[in-house]
Amino acid sequence: MKFLDRAKVFLKAGNGGDGCLSFRREKFIEYGGPDGGDGGKGGDVYFEGSCALNTLIDYRYKQHFKAKHGANGSGSNCVGASGADLILKVPVGTEILDDSTQIIIADVLQPGQRVLVARGGDGGRGNSKFKSSVNQAPRRADKGAAGEEFSVWLQLKLIADVGLIGLPNAGKSTFLATTTRARPKIADYPFTTLIPQLGVVSIHGEEFVLADIPGLIEGAHDGRGLGDKFLAHLERCAILIHLIDVTQEDVFSAYETIRRELQMYGRRLDKKTEIVAFNKTDAIDLKSAEALKKIFKTKYGKKAHLISALKPDKNVKFLLEKILKLRSLDVA
Repeated sequence: MKFLDRAKVFLKAGNGGDGCLSFRREKFIEYGGPDGGDGGKGGDVYFEGSCALNTLIDYRYKQHFKAKHGANGSGSNCVGASGADLILKVPVGTEILDDSTQIIIADVLQPGQRVLVARGGDGGRGNSKFKSSVNQAPRRADKGAAGEEFSVWLQLKLIADVGLIGLPNAGKSTFLATTTRARPKIADYPFTTLIPQLGVVSIHGEEFVLADIPGLIEGAHDGRGLGDKFLAHLERCAILIHLIDVTQEDVFSAYETIRRELQMYGRRLDKKTEIVAFNKTDAIDLKSAEALKKIFKTKYGKKAHLISALKPDKNVKFLLEKILKLRSLDVA
């Protein structure tokens, strides 16, 4: 199924039914009086979280959604039926934003969570409601109120505990495949991963969700490459694993490029807990890897872990154990 994490839809709640203008007409009852019933309420529009969905593709080919109108009132003080509500299913983790994308209307974070977005119009009053001591035969009935209508943006942000970041071809997909049962596409060329991938890591009887984000390049925050579309998926991650390919020419430039993109994107991505891992250490000698690790510590004041996602060993396990420890400390 094609992955889609952003869609614009138009919503129209149901109009309220019209009130009825009617008078009681029965044999031998000369002054029957008004008996027009009220109109029914228009249907509301809801969004509901669903675990069965992981993409917004359903909203690509149909963008207009309308709830049912309320029925009109009728004689004998009969109230019109309310219009049926419209319930739209969205993946868990979907944000609902206004047309300007500046205001978050709602955030669907739980399966079954139902959010009212567009309210249906109230039904109009029948003429029986206008009867008074000075007006025994009112000839007034209200029209039903219009339901709310507007466009909203749906934006899916994957719910994951840990996010994988790095330049293209840093080995993120291999790491995901090694540590989880996910089977992402793996190849020796940049931008193999075109959509975010999720996997569940199981270690020591505990589990956490790991997200593989398409590789970032310089200028990603400003629309270059593929990564800018998916940086939003990191916002819900408490921890970021920064994978760096030690076989590339300038390891430190690669680190600084990603850190700069996180900072430029904003939303405090650069403030999240970061674990740095030098990947593909099986491709160089251990002495060189240790030297890079030492220089990195001196230059940035951070520890880098030496791992090989292709040949997982105790170092990968230690990295996962560190994540468990950080999660237990509630670093988010």
